[in-house]
Amino acid sequence: MRQAIVLHFLLGVLACLSPVTHVKAEDPYVYYNWVVEYGEVSPLGVKQRGILINGQFPGPTINVTTNDNVIVNLQNKLDEPLLITWQGIKQRKSSWQDGVLGTNCPIPPNSNWTYKMQMKDQIGTYTYFPSTLLHRAAGGYGGFNIMARSVIPVPYPKPYEEFTVLISDWWKKDHKGHTLRLVECEGSHTIQEVYESLDLHVGQSSSFLVTTHSMGETKDFFIVASTRFTKPKILTSTAILHYQGSKSAASGPLPIAPTYHIHWSMKQARTIRWNLTANAARPNPQGAFHYGTIQVVRTIVLENTAAKINGKLRYAINKISYINPDTPLKLADYFNIPGVFTLNSTKDTPPAGPAVLGTSVIGASLHDFVEIVFQNTESTVQSWHLDGNDFWSFGVKKLKHTGYGGGKWNSTLRRRFYNYNDAPTRCTVQVYPYSWSAILVSLDNKGMWNLRSANWPRRYLGQELYVRVWNDEKSLFTEYDIPPNALLCGKAKR
Repeated sequence: MRQAIVLHFLLGVLACLSPVTHVKAEDPYVYYNWVVEYGEVSPLGVKQRGILINGQFPGPTINVTTNDNVIVNLQNKLDEPLLITWQGIKQRKSSWQDGVLGTNCPIPPNSNWTYKMQMKDQIGTYTYFPSTLLHRAAGGYGGFNIMARSVIPVPYPKPYEEFTVLISDWWKKDHKGHTLRLVECEGSHTIQEVYESLDLHVGQSSSFLVTTHSMGETKDFFIVASTRFTKPKILTSTAILHYQGSKSAASGPLPIAPTYHIHWSMKQARTIRWNLTANAARPNPQGAFHYGTIQVVRTIVLENTAAKINGKLRYAINKISYINPDTPLKLADYFNIPGVFTLNSTKDTPPAGPAVLGTSVIGASLHDFVEIVFQNTESTVQSWHLDGNDFWSFGVKKLKHTGYGGGKWNSTLRRRFYNYNDAPTRCTVQVYPYSWSAILVSLDNKGMWNLRSANWPRRYLGQELYVRVWNDEKSLFTEYDIPPNALLCGKAKR
């Protein structure tokens, strides 16, 4: 018998899950109680201290449904303040729940805080992880899957089984032995292309259909994850695809690891396209939103650089290396506290001169339709994530028309390289060495949203900023009020 299995490949981080309670209401409520603490882990066979949730590493994956209300009561038993961020979850009208230092005071040691989030009009595969310090490197992370409502059809048969495969600092992309049929990336149903392997960049996630077959006998197979851009050393890890009734262990040789082919990876990225006729979280087809016909009101070009500031390595965006103030930006904005940040301190184009330390905030109006170009002047692949929103990363209809380009970006390249028809929406985009990637984003979610490098050492050393999406209307139709349980710190007082 041939059976279809969905594999959710989540590149990023993993954590765990407690027993769940469902309460019937207008939209269902799902409750989690988490205890975050240190414990012993050995992902590579060497015992070391890691961050556990409810005593588990790695742990189960959060599985919820579109529009569910998710309540996570988190008890921090670490010896340092902690925040969990929910990468890819839009937090509609509520950046208060985003879990980054620009929006939330960290949860002190030996105390708890409750996140209250709604999965409003979302489907897809996402992740969550600690956003404070370098906690993410020690664990506390996991998969976060939002299933479609039963009244919304999906553009593929119901799979026999579903699995979440998590790829983190110990693992990386690529899979071969069975073929992979791509069906979704970060909330977008895609044209169902078939791949022997697919590049997943830091922070990205996708869903695949895999049709199992025993190749003449019932036996197990390897799932292989290998790095592409870590020359000269290639890192490889394996898991097992186990067949029911199999008595034969997986056997080698393993597939040859991918080589450092930037152009090949870029060409593959261009093949990922939007399924225009499929539904997503809403009943209307994805292609009903004709993003290519909307007038762009602003173009922002962001350039990443490495720099020495005060004799130390830092990373900067448009020559500003981000530092967190004592007061979260969202609280400073809400309470009108001066001196915490200066709006539009980051310019719309890369300036001349040396990099400096600063608290970077870009101001935008609610419902602005903005073009953002990520310009990479370095020799490493970059990966960028935007909280609170998804965007059209300019995938292609034909390989020569794309939002992934080589060299310096300029406005004359739009006509030649942009795909205005079926680029997928996602929340994390890669930028190849000495290249650029362009996105379009409809800033229709009021709040303070983190735009950051998904490569955590770079983010930790300054490669991030915030986008303040704002209008002067004080209304619950555009933004929820400050939560009554909001933690206050720095200059913020009630």
